[in-house]
Amino acid sequence: MARLGETQLFAGLRLPGHLHTQQSLRAASAFPFRPSDVLLVTYPKSGTTWMQEILTLIYSKGDPEPAKSIPNWARAPWLEHTYFKEFLQETEGPRLFTTHLPWRVLATALRKAKPKVIYLARNPKDVAVSFYHFCRMANFFPDPGTFDDFLLCFLDGTVHYGSWFKHVKGWLSCQKEMNLFYVTYEELHQDLGGFLERLSAFLGCPLQPGQMEAIQEHSSFASMRENTMANYTLVPHEVMDPSKGQFMRKGIVGDWRNHFSPQQSALFDKVYQQEMGDCGLSFQGLMD
Repeated sequence: MARLGETQLFAGLRLPGHLHTQQSLRAASAFPFRPSDVLLVTYPKSGTTWMQEILTLIYSKGDPEPAKSIPNWARAPWLEHTYFKEFLQETEGPRLFTTHLPWRVLATALRKAKPKVIYLARNPKDVAVSFYHFCRMANFFPDPGTFDDFLLCFLDGTVHYGSWFKHVKGWLSCQKEMNLFYVTYEELHQDLGGFLERLSAFLGCPLQPGQMEAIQEHSSFASMRENTMANYTLVPHEVMDPSKGQFMRKGIVGDWRNHFSPQQSALFDKVYQQEMGDCGLSFQGLMD
């Protein structure tokens, strides 16, 4: 497969060359957004697929047909990927896009049109665990080594896509300027119905009770895990090796406790306090 073993460097980030080129990244940084666009922003393994499914179902008013007939990378294409132009639709209504890029890369383009931005964050200990398993099965990442090796790289920001800490702080710095909708993965687990009410209001897309119920049903982990349009089983095995793991692995809160040693957890807590202590940002179960 093309460029599977390559790393693309851009704006100080290391990115999978299989998915990114200098041309695609420059195009993303200068993309002409519209005010009606909706941009989903996440750091890798923070619940991106779940939110793509939710957004699809909100705009379909709970009808599962688009979610079950169109791959999620076509429904909410990745702004920075090489295939973005292939899936860019020039529709009059809201266009859904997804990105892992940091705020500093997209700031100029976003300030021109100020589309709706949704930022989904997740307990970084769970992110680190999920990212590690993803790197083991996705052949466009370098071998992550042991979990301890990977965790040290995650904490110092030398993994692909850069520092989780800088990513979150960067996007939250523009929260007021961009009227950014911030939510955590843990909040979705705690009260999905309440979240849907808030998000649909933010999007200007009100929902009826029956539609809300349909969205919750069809965006459940069990439903997405069986949906070939969302579970990435359409991707060639040379790219994502199912013998090394599943893309949709557990989808739970607090799995980090099954992987972290007490020493690793203490080190993580120390770095988190150093990096995020002045942000007042907390996540369910981060330090217990």
